[in-house]
Amino acid sequence: MGIYLNPGMDKFQMALDSPIYVDKTGLLSILNQLLRTDQRYVCVSRPRRFGKTMAANMISAYYDRTVQGDRLFLGLEIEQDSSFDMCRNHFDVLRINMQEFLSAGRDVGELLQLLKEDLCDDLHEEYPEISVRPGRTLQYYLQKVYQHTKRQFVIVIDEWDCVIREHQDEQEAQERYLDFLRDFLKDKGYVALAYMTGILPIKKYGTHSALNMFDEYSMTDPGPMAQYAGFTSDEVQELCERYQMDFATAKQWYDGYAFPQIGDIYSPRSVVTAMLRHKFGTYWNQTETFQALRVYIDLGLNGLRDDVIRLIAGDRLRINTGTFSNDMTTFHTADDVLTLLIHLGYLAYDETEEQVYIPNKEVMMEFANAVSVGGWNEIARAIKASTELLRATWRRDEEAVAEGVANAHLETSQLTYHSETALAYTISLAYYAAREYYLCYRELPAGKGFADLVFVPRIQHMDKPAMVIELKWNKSAETAVRQIREKRYPLALKGHQGKIYLVGISYERKSKKHQCKIEVFDV
Repeated sequence: MGIYLNPGMDKFQMALDSPIYVDKTGLLSILNQLLRTDQRYVCVSRPRRFGKTMAANMISAYYDRTVQGDRLFLGLEIEQDSSFDMCRNHFDVLRINMQEFLSAGRDVGELLQLLKEDLCDDLHEEYPEISVRPGRTLQYYLQKVYQHTKRQFVIVIDEWDCVIREHQDEQEAQERYLDFLRDFLKDKGYVALAYMTGILPIKKYGTHSALNMFDEYSMTDPGPMAQYAGFTSDEVQELCERYQMDFATAKQWYDGYAFPQIGDIYSPRSVVTAMLRHKFGTYWNQTETFQALRVYIDLGLNGLRDDVIRLIAGDRLRINTGTFSNDMTTFHTADDVLTLLIHLGYLAYDETEEQVYIPNKEVMMEFANAVSVGGWNEIARAIKASTELLRATWRRDEEAVAEGVANAHLETSQLTYHSETALAYTISLAYYAAREYYLCYRELPAGKGFADLVFVPRIQHMDKPAMVIELKWNKSAETAVRQIREKRYPLALKGHQGKIYLVGISYERKSKKHQCKIEVFDV
């Protein structure tokens, strides 16, 4: 057993022995279908703490010929797959963490030199009978081993993108690194499977891609890897039952990422930590600080500021992810920045609608922290004031609500404010604090139309009134409430046993004044 060549099962065994292990060995059945085919090049990108390294350790242990996989994978999903014995522990495995080599070297040149030396040392210890002249390439050495053993390699590379992330402005170094990976992997007979994982998809350079042989699976297009991107709803619900934690609260904190193939996906790190500590909180983003998020949302690209405000207000934005260059410095449009935030985990992506949104409470708190300093003071004030606005609504203090909305409008005046849609952005931001107590819906089908905003109390806050909010631009608040009644919007809350408030909010263009009318609906 070497350090990098056939490293054994210890790291995966630690995952199995942990208090919480969620079985993701089904991923191996997909990879078994790709072995020794033209599709044997796989690049999986995920945010930090989404289980990438655990998957790499699992793959390594499964294919490593020095491991007794029949015992290691006993009772796991892959054991039931027809390919289990056919592919298990039949290969030499190279398990590489690129971050280790980058940290040990001063630059990309040293990274590549150390990588070659250390892998060659492992190969020489395992196969001393194979003679390779000094100065020959790593690729040549691997080819010689393959010819000698007739056994291909499974190559597993973790943190493949560390050079792209940490040497952001060094294009020559990045190209040298990518060219090495191409020469190391592409069209090599010794490669049975190449599995790379990192945060970023593969870097593009114009029309040239050094690694165009890879099929990529990312947060914008996960393909068949979707259910292995994080924890599914069923897996989280099972954990909540085991640890006696409220599933609805777990959903509020950590849900929001979703893929058409499987539905909701949760952040694994956050869920596991919440279960073990028996407390919901911000855990995933402790690996990054809100300062990292600020770097990107503070960029002065046209429209980005308004986009961030709308996202914090709970809106979804349609974006084009196709222009993103898969690095952390090349931004041509606001869409490129938002696409990066998808890959970093700060935004979720609806692949069907091509829309981005802030996924959950944990990430929303990071955005709130990021705008609480610097040049976002006005938004921070609106968020802070939202608690008092919500309390004023509960008190049915119409004047205080109108004043609170007016203040929120002043704080977000950079938003174009000439329609009910624009008014809705302001109202959503003004009621930021409501998300702690309510499930919030925009344009909810109800009665004979669509209610502008509907706030449904969360299970743990059923003592709060449900609220149906109708917005009117250049019309009266009384007209808004009348429309709620006439179109029977409260039918959307059928089954709700508590109070229902009908809230009309209006903005008069000439006077530039907001009005509010609040009535109690008789269930």
